[in-house]
Amino acid sequence: MCYFCFYLIIMTKKSIIFSVFVFLAACNNNGTSTSTSPGGTETDNTPPNISYTAVNEFPHDTSSFTEGFLVHDGQLYESTGYDSSFESTRSLFGVVDLKTGKIQPKVEIDKKKYFGEGIVFLHGKVYQLTYKTKIGFIYDARTFKKIGDFTFPAAEGWGLTTDGTYLIMSDGTSNIDYLDPDNFKLIKILGVTDNNGPLGYINELEYINGYIYANKWLSDYILKIDTASGKVVGKLDLTALADEARAKYPDLQEMNGIAYDSVAKKVYITGKMWPTIYEIRFPF
Repeated sequence: MCYFCFYLIIMTKKSIIFSVFVFLAACNNNGTSTSTSPGGTETDNTPPNISYTAVNEFPHDTSSFTEGFLVHDGQLYESTGYDSSFESTRSLFGVVDLKTGKIQPKVEIDKKKYFGEGIVFLHGKVYQLTYKTKIGFIYDARTFKKIGDFTFPAAEGWGLTTDGTYLIMSDGTSNIDYLDPDNFKLIKILGVTDNNGPLGYINELEYINGYIYANKWLSDYILKIDTASGKVVGKLDLTALADEARAKYPDLQEMNGIAYDSVAKKVYITGKMWPTIYEIRFPF
């Protein structure tokens, strides 16, 4: 073979090899690469903070050990539990007078037997959870007369909300249960997770525009939860409001209470034995 022909073959092979390398590199950069920072580490995927503004505040009864918070027919309702550490607390629910912060009771249960937890209105009825007795109560939403009771699969009852079809309850774990309101059978379990995995201590709940917003027990955060995946897709850091409330009343307990007025597009938040109810505004 002549030297010139041999040179052409070598150069052709080099060109093919170089072309293949460029092609593979291009493929690798289109859809298969991991998201990394300039330093080579994976991008932070923690749930982003949701900005908010406190636009109003109202008094709240510091003897109210808040377990449920919601708006129904334009009125703010609150349910409370009895904690033996605070003798003035009671297990009841009723309408909150925003001028005084006092609850006008609609129902009160025996605090020596039951610790009142979350409530929700659905299809002309009010459903109320209790803490460790695995019993819930049902009332007529107009008269508030007790019309039944029920049991639920979880070991404890914490928060309660609805998407208009199901009862949606928390039990203090990372699970949120969907219950059929007709027979209280478990329809599905939504496991709540963030970038670190399962996220426990899910407490008071509110359903807003297709998402579940939840207090995380012993924190000043409200979590925004995707109802399809259970992933936390955002959080409101309300530490500043908690600190402000604590400065007014140092004996307050943790944040707990989210109420959404779907007509007026208002959100109210508070906590156990807080002196204040805050109206906050944020993008839903």
